[in-house]
Amino acid sequence: MGLSTFEGGIHPPEHKELAEHSAIVEAKAPSRAIIPLSQHIGAPCESIVEIGKEVKKGEVVGNPGGFVSAPVHSSVSGKVIAIGDFPASNGRMVPSVVIENDSKEEWAPLKDDPDYMSRNADELREMIKNAGIVGLGGATFPSHVKLSPPKEKPIDAVIINGAECEPYLTADHRLMVESPKEVVEGLKIVMKVLGVKKGYIGIESNKPDAARIMSEAVAGESNIEVHVLQVKYPQGAEKMLIKSILDREVPAGGLPMDIGVVVHNVGTALAIYEACRFGKPIIERIVTVTGKGIKEPKNLKVRIGTPVSQLIEEAGGFIDDGPVKVIIGGPMMGFAQYSLDVPVTKGTSGVIAMTSDEYEPTEKFGPCIRCGRCIDICPMGLMPSMLSLFSEKGFYEDCKEYNLFDCFECGSCTYVCPSKRPIVQFVRLAKSMVKP
Repeated sequence: MGLSTFEGGIHPPEHKELAEHSAIVEAKAPSRAIIPLSQHIGAPCESIVEIGKEVKKGEVVGNPGGFVSAPVHSSVSGKVIAIGDFPASNGRMVPSVVIENDSKEEWAPLKDDPDYMSRNADELREMIKNAGIVGLGGATFPSHVKLSPPKEKPIDAVIINGAECEPYLTADHRLMVESPKEVVEGLKIVMKVLGVKKGYIGIESNKPDAARIMSEAVAGESNIEVHVLQVKYPQGAEKMLIKSILDREVPAGGLPMDIGVVVHNVGTALAIYEACRFGKPIIERIVTVTGKGIKEPKNLKVRIGTPVSQLIEEAGGFIDDGPVKVIIGGPMMGFAQYSLDVPVTKGTSGVIAMTSDEYEPTEKFGPCIRCGRCIDICPMGLMPSMLSLFSEKGFYEDCKEYNLFDCFECGSCTYVCPSKRPIVQFVRLAKSMVKP
């Protein structure tokens, strides 16, 4: 019997061997932490500090600007030396707080709670909200919002996403291998908050050690299952994961909660556990620094606000010839960088330095030849060719007739296009030009 999967998808080279056996090590704290006030989907935070203010690790420096928002905290102790717009990994200028590290490592008061599972759902949800936890798989959707479904949409299943289908990235893999009990505890907390009796953990079959270790971690839990999934991109997209594990389909324009499901990343589950058990806000995350352009690929535990250039130094620096492209995130959905001075944020899953062996720049693209490859592999069953053609000609409103906003920009269409058309970039352009 074949492994569970979904219709469509692609099989790009994985390149996970570069860092999958590299144990997580703690990166040095930055001398200056650049803390963006918008590290999540939704309203940006409002700064509550002033230049010259002394702050401690874990202290709130930005308050949420709305319900769909999450506070941001200082990842170092020290003095606020600047507040203003600084470049972010998505290429935009983002309001940020810059803190000069005094190396004292003084923490703001944390509330340790060994008996956290005795708390009610509202108390646990408030802990998660106050810790600033967002989706660490890259989407950065505020976690407390996912844990607050309306009463008319009851949840009956929780899935922890350990697929990590993007090539190169191994941060989630190492988390499952090294901290399986903490991930499971995070899942239990989510299940309690939502009043759910059934939990699932989805892991692609190219991580057999993680699948074995996580299975051992849930051996005594009759209501939690580990599902080993077929290796296929984008298996880790939440709609694909739900289809693979539960055989449910999220309706067009809908959300997983519309079919009774909530999905969280393994890193998010770990952060939820640490927030409820130790009162720890999210001030650090695991980042894979990899690619053939890196001398010593590593998985690093990194403070939020650390410049990407520092991570590259800690991984031995670039190879002698240097990379032709540096991407933050995965190669399929990440962003190419024009500067290495951008900071690590809650959504930074990886830093990839690609050589000419891995990436061949394409200056020109050709016309659509109507081959249909992008339609065949689209995991959402869309017509990417039509979306790109309308967007290219400036007919942005017409894209809505082809379910523009159901595209989650996985990049599979661009990957298979023989004319090298930047289909996903055309889709992003169309989305920016019209309203849902």
